[in-house]
Amino acid sequence: MYPQVQLHIAGAWRAASSGDALDVLNPATGEAIGALPVATDADLDEALASAARGFTVWRRTGAFERYKIMRKAAELLRERVDTVARIMTTEQGKPLAESRAETLGAADTIDWFAEEARRAYGRIVPSRASDVMQLVIKEPVGPVAAFTPWNFPINQAVRKVAAALAAGCSVILKGPEDTPASCAELVRAFNDAGVPKDVLNLVFGDPAHISEYLIPHPVIRKISFTGSTAIGKQLSALAGKHMKRVTMELGGHAPSIVFADADVKKALAVLTANKYRNAGQVCVAPTRFLVHESVFDAFLDGFVSISNNLTVGDGLDPNTNMGPLAHSRRIDAMESFVADAEARGAKPVTGGKRIGNRGFFFEPTVFTDLPLDSKIMNEEPFGPISAIQRFSDDEEAFEEANRLPYGLAAYAYTQSGKTATALAQRVESGMISINHHGLALPETPFGGVKDSGYGTEGGADAIEAYLSAKFVTQQGL
Repeated sequence: MYPQVQLHIAGAWRAASSGDALDVLNPATGEAIGALPVATDADLDEALASAARGFTVWRRTGAFERYKIMRKAAELLRERVDTVARIMTTEQGKPLAESRAETLGAADTIDWFAEEARRAYGRIVPSRASDVMQLVIKEPVGPVAAFTPWNFPINQAVRKVAAALAAGCSVILKGPEDTPASCAELVRAFNDAGVPKDVLNLVFGDPAHISEYLIPHPVIRKISFTGSTAIGKQLSALAGKHMKRVTMELGGHAPSIVFADADVKKALAVLTANKYRNAGQVCVAPTRFLVHESVFDAFLDGFVSISNNLTVGDGLDPNTNMGPLAHSRRIDAMESFVADAEARGAKPVTGGKRIGNRGFFFEPTVFTDLPLDSKIMNEEPFGPISAIQRFSDDEEAFEEANRLPYGLAAYAYTQSGKTATALAQRVESGMISINHHGLALPETPFGGVKDSGYGTEGGADAIEAYLSAKFVTQQGL
């Protein structure tokens, strides 16, 4: 059964103070399965006061103790994986196997940051005078406001929460309204592991109002946001107005280049798997496929064949390869992409339509030979629509890869060391994976450049965004 969703403020699970709630829908049926509490300003004020108290406690908790609590939270997630995964699939739609992988991956992320808590080293700077000691001390930046999306309701939240907790920060997590219960299970694991009651708060409600309320508030010292570029720019501007530190993980439109010497069979297997994962609702999903003309027909035929043989259905069905889109807004977006392409003279090679009228299912869709000014060539589809374009000269592929203002992820397949080196040097992207899909591991950087944001939410650098460096210089007494 779907759990009752509640706010978590000052160590208590409860409804919104106003009693207001919104429906939570199962995207496989379109029917309401629960209700979501809508936080009021009074609730947010209580969460802010709680975060301030929690920071006082948590910053004084030793790194080894934080490590032990976080490791316990990771183990609790692993023990609860079957329950959590079923909740996630019910409210988000992705196949159960993907929900399990996301939950277990979140536990790995917690483990990683727990270890980083013990290694947030300062340093000694050699001084110019023999009786002077110069120290750099790392301190937690302060209470964090974290804003997370619905497509990966645990994976996106855990990167922010685990890094903040490892550093010694308290957190107000604004969870995703479309997929609240699985995100709440992450918070529950941390609380059950022993995180003090005021350290981690969870709220839901009107995203615009909550961000505009929390970001300027003097209690909040750090903001982390995952979402669209347009909203990210607004929140960055608001944070900048109040001199708040920010991490922005924003949209992408990942070029996927298949060169003439590529292993086409491998490229097809890996790229299609990652294109249709979570029904394409992945910020680092391959979206613009740039294929050399010598292998174009083989690649297109293989891609279409794989697309046509996917089983699209309820994520709880073990035979399902691709679940529904998360909500009706994504159906509207897919139909807009298709209508724009057709208005410009293109026809889908396969797919292009909603499946049925129950739930939010959409056909795996492939377009080719699209004009560069078509919507799909310029805007992130965030769904199961692919644009497969041919190129004849490698320079043409590099130019197209860098044409857009996005720079989150990129992919390429080649047998040439020279080409791989050129890709690493020339593709304007925060991440590039060559001949495999190697992104989003806890120990590796995760973030973009240009309009795809700044900062990283993975690897050794990620915790630094939650730490301030204090310089202490002392002359001998």
